Amino acid sequence: MDYFAHPTAVIDEGCDIGKDTKIWHFTHVMPKCTLGEKCNLGQNVVVSPQVVLGRNVKVQNNVSIYTGVICEDDVFLGPSMVFTNVINPRSAVIRRDEYKETLVKQGASIGANATIVCGNPIGKFALIGAGAVVTKEVKNYALVVGNPGRQIGWVSEYGHRLNFDENNEATCSESGEKYRLNNENVTKL
Repeated sequence: MDYFAHPTAVIDEGCDIGKDTKIWHFTHVMPKCTLGEKCNLGQNVVVSPQVVLGRNVKVQNNVSIYTGVICEDDVFLGPSMVFTNVINPRSAVIRRDEYKETLVKQGASIGANATIVCGNPIGKFALIGAGAVVTKEVKNYALVVGNPGRQIGWVSEYGHRLNFDENNEATCSESGEKYRLNNENVTKL
C-alpha cells in the first residue's frame, strides 16, 4: 500500500488509489473509484462508486462526491460543499440510470458550503465562492458567487481577481502571469 488510510477509513475493494494519497478519519471510498496521486481526503468524506479524482485533488471535511463526478488534477473541494447527481430526485423513484456527469476541470476551486447542481461543468481554474449555488456551466477562470450563482469577474490561476485594462489584458498580482479577455473568454498568455 503506497497511500495512507486512517484506521477508521473504509476503502471498498476495486478502488484504484494513487501513490502518496491520504485518506483521513471516517472517510468511505466506495468500489470502482479512481483517486490520483497525492490526493488528500479529509474527515467524513464519501466517494461514491466510479468517481474519478485526478492528481493532487484536495477534498475538505464533510464532502460527498457522488457517482457521475469527475475532478481533474489540482481541484480543491471546500468544506461541506455539495454535489448532486440527479436533477429531480424522488425517494420512491429509482433513477440510478439517470445520473448526470459533472466535470470539474483542472485547478478549479469550490468554496465551503457551495452546491453544484449536476450536469454543469466547472471550467479550468474557476473559483466558486462559499455558499454559491451553481445552476449553469462555469467558464474557465470565472469567479462565481451567490444563489443562484452568477459570474462577477475573473480570477488568475493563483485565485486572484483579474482587472482587465483597455487592451483586455490583466496581470495576476501574485504570479505576474498575464491574461487576455476575448469574446467573454479568458486565456493565459
